[in-house]
Amino acid sequence: MGQIMIALAAARSGRGAALFVTGEPGVGKTRLAAEALAMAAETGMVTVRGRASAVGPPVPYRPLVEALLLLSRAGLLPEPDELGRYGPVLARLLGGARAADADAASHLMVAETMLRLLDVVGEHRGCLLVLDDLHDADPGTLAVVEYLLDNLAQQPAVLLLVTGRAPCEAAELTTRARLRGAAAVLELGPLSRPDVHLLIAAELRVPPAEVCPDLVHRAVDGCAGIPFVVKELVHDLGGRPAHHGSRPPSVPPTVADDVRRRTERLGPLGVELLGMAALFGPRFPLPVLERAIGRDHAELSAVLRAAVASYLITPEGPGTQWYAFRHRLAAEALLDDLGPGERAGYLRRAARALTDLHPALPGAWCEHAALLHEHAGDTPEAIRLYCEAAGRATGEGTADRAVELLTRAHLLVEPGTAPELHATVLERLLDAVARSARFDRLPAPAALLDTLGGDGGEHDIPAQRRAALHARLSDIATLTGRPAEALWHLDIARSLLGSHPADQYATLVDLCAVQVELSRLAPDRLRTATRYAHRALEAAQRVDLPDAACRALLLLGRLAAEEDEPTAAAHFRRARAIALARRLPVPRMAADVHLAMVAASHDGHPTRIEQARQEALRMGLLPLAHETGFVLALDRIQHGRFDEARDRIREAAADASRLGLGRPLAMLRLADAVRYAHQGRRAEMRGALERLAPLLDAAPGVRAMSYGLARAICSLLEERHEAAGQEFAQALAYDAENPAIGGFGKHGIILLLGVLDGRMGRRHHTEVARASASGTRWNHQFTGLADAVLLGREGRPDEATAAAGKALEAAGLFPVARRLSLRLIAQSAYEDGWGTPVEWLREAEEYFHDAGLQAVAGASRALLRGMGASVRQRRTGTERVPPDLRRCGITVREFEVARLVAERISNKDIAGRLHISLRTVEKHVANLLQKTGHPNRTAFATAARDLVA
Repeated sequence: MGQIMIALAAARSGRGAALFVTGEPGVGKTRLAAEALAMAAETGMVTVRGRASAVGPPVPYRPLVEALLLLSRAGLLPEPDELGRYGPVLARLLGGARAADADAASHLMVAETMLRLLDVVGEHRGCLLVLDDLHDADPGTLAVVEYLLDNLAQQPAVLLLVTGRAPCEAAELTTRARLRGAAAVLELGPLSRPDVHLLIAAELRVPPAEVCPDLVHRAVDGCAGIPFVVKELVHDLGGRPAHHGSRPPSVPPTVADDVRRRTERLGPLGVELLGMAALFGPRFPLPVLERAIGRDHAELSAVLRAAVASYLITPEGPGTQWYAFRHRLAAEALLDDLGPGERAGYLRRAARALTDLHPALPGAWCEHAALLHEHAGDTPEAIRLYCEAAGRATGEGTADRAVELLTRAHLLVEPGTAPELHATVLERLLDAVARSARFDRLPAPAALLDTLGGDGGEHDIPAQRRAALHARLSDIATLTGRPAEALWHLDIARSLLGSHPADQYATLVDLCAVQVELSRLAPDRLRTATRYAHRALEAAQRVDLPDAACRALLLLGRLAAEEDEPTAAAHFRRARAIALARRLPVPRMAADVHLAMVAASHDGHPTRIEQARQEALRMGLLPLAHETGFVLALDRIQHGRFDEARDRIREAAADASRLGLGRPLAMLRLADAVRYAHQGRRAEMRGALERLAPLLDAAPGVRAMSYGLARAICSLLEERHEAAGQEFAQALAYDAENPAIGGFGKHGIILLLGVLDGRMGRRHHTEVARASASGTRWNHQFTGLADAVLLGREGRPDEATAAAGKALEAAGLFPVARRLSLRLIAQSAYEDGWGTPVEWLREAEEYFHDAGLQAVAGASRALLRGMGASVRQRRTGTERVPPDLRRCGITVREFEVARLVAERISNKDIAGRLHISLRTVEKHVANLLQKTGHPNRTAFATAARDLVA
């Protein structure tokens, strides 16, 4: 429209121009021309339009004659004598010239007549001539247009030429005109997804936010961004969402008619080719169709080229043997046009050709075969093949694709479907949903429970198999943070198993029981869960269920990780070996994640964990990826990389919340509280814990970890040691009734504090040292320093110094923990004569002062004074506040905020830079305005720019 406006303005000044508008059918060429006509009319220009047509007998110069008649009806056509010698030509055109008279000479005369006409009509105000559907124009019209293109520059007119892009004389004329600079070409492309959304909103006359997302998805998926198709679909659906039935909604009649007309132009062979192609869905394999149709390759190639030129299909890249319909609705329209007998014949031929070419149905051919059987009405075979294709997708590590295929299989299940087949579909669908977090693809709860209820009919799923399905639903409830529902499903599963359960079903129920036990408030839950996991492993091995055996081993590894790390690692390695041997990518990926965590706990480097997480994301294993993200967030917090941790937590928490992943979301909320705690930001930590509170039942051990990893650490940084002791005691109490799978200080800092307080001695240290978790690098810094304190008290200063050196070397990666440890052990080291307590305290004081943690920095200075060491003077910072602001009562913190306000930085960004809450920033800004007497922050920023520079 911008280019058209420029051309219209030039025409009103006496400078002519020509523009071609091209694009595929329905892309909006005619609509653009109509908008141009309306715009020209608004500025007082003469507007005239003509359209070529392939309907009826040929009419020479049809679009030009139509334009002349329009001028005549409007009273704008000049008298013939105004055109001089060209007046008779005008009269002849209006009188209806015969095709036989349209020789080369008359073309030139007609062209010059039209040029003179445009000059007269457009005098003083300009003229817009639109010639539409030029691809259907006769040779004479195209000859006239070419003449006009070369001679229009000095006329007060714009020539807007609308034509398709299919090979024809008009397309060749477009190319020639562009190459020699005689016309500009406006090539219209399909709409983007956001533009489709806006178009739907405009058609429905509602704000974009009120458009149903399912309707947008259907339009984007089915219309290829072609406005005509989008609008017709919206009008046909009436703004309603597209339902997810076994067949899509019907194709709008206008779209179906358009597809039908273009297909019929290809002849009988084209109709047969595209009708059979539609059986394969939106894309189809050419070799299979060639074999099924049995026609000459050259003949089929000609039809294919014509179909591509008609924008019905498009090749999927150079050299490929696959084609795709230009938009999904085209395939659906052609499929709907097939009669029962025709469809059955096509299906038989296509299925036979497919199996002839690919007998074992490798790769994606299995899915294509399933679709053919679905169209043929062979539902059991279609379901079986969809399940087979989904299994292959899972084996290739594409969880989302497996869910899509299994959803299609489940939609085909009918009341008469064989119970075994019905159960297979449900089992695989529930497994795929749990792996990918695609809970939106779960069957409706009422229908699902009705299926699993069992009424004694012949189509009932057997009871023990229903038990295994309830176990899967229990796992999903646990994953989404609904422990009561998980327990309910488990109870039903146990009742359905009976007194003599088959191993293949009992193992799945036991695995489910492990997850439920981990969410219960019971002191012995780890022992009970371990017993169930061992029993599940034994049963899985008896009946050769490698996937269940891997799951059992992974659970056993997690259960042992805190107390017996070597055993845990052995379980993980064994699970990985089975998964590799049996080609099970999902358990292999989970084993890789856990082994990476074990390795990182020793060397302090999370590179392998990040690589494993990225692989899990690529495979679509979102629950596993998000739980791994929690571990990585804690790692960044321990390494003092708080901004990185914040970004990771926010992104992952938003995604987990969107997906409905209750357990990972609870863990990420906990990580956010831990992040604030390690910065000594109690108010923000408290807010994060409040956001965690509704999710406490979703993740085992979160309560203990919220005290040991968050509250107690924050108290230590505030020098509230008594409060920290109580919070660690609370963490231990929660761990006793609901043991945490994951460290919270039990084998590290709690031991160090107990030794320093005299409540724990060598026996306690020895017991903790036996726990493999004490071998992690994070815990080693605390257990090593506890050993040093004990050695110092035992009168072994050299050994104490050596032990402290090793521990502090391990602590090198953890800036907050290292300095906090230095502050905690310095007094004991000083009194017992080992280590370098003065140097340690100076290091701690420097770090905590720079971090703004004044309580622990002040305590370090006090200890230094008590040791008789010189202490660096730490001024309050008021000297940094300019005198004029200081006289107003501006504090140091308010001055820090003032500097950023003067730079016109938003409150939200100030909060991020200074690591304070948004509410605190707002309070500081209000104080600044009140103390300085400025009405708003803009006035303050302007006045204070020089003061705070």
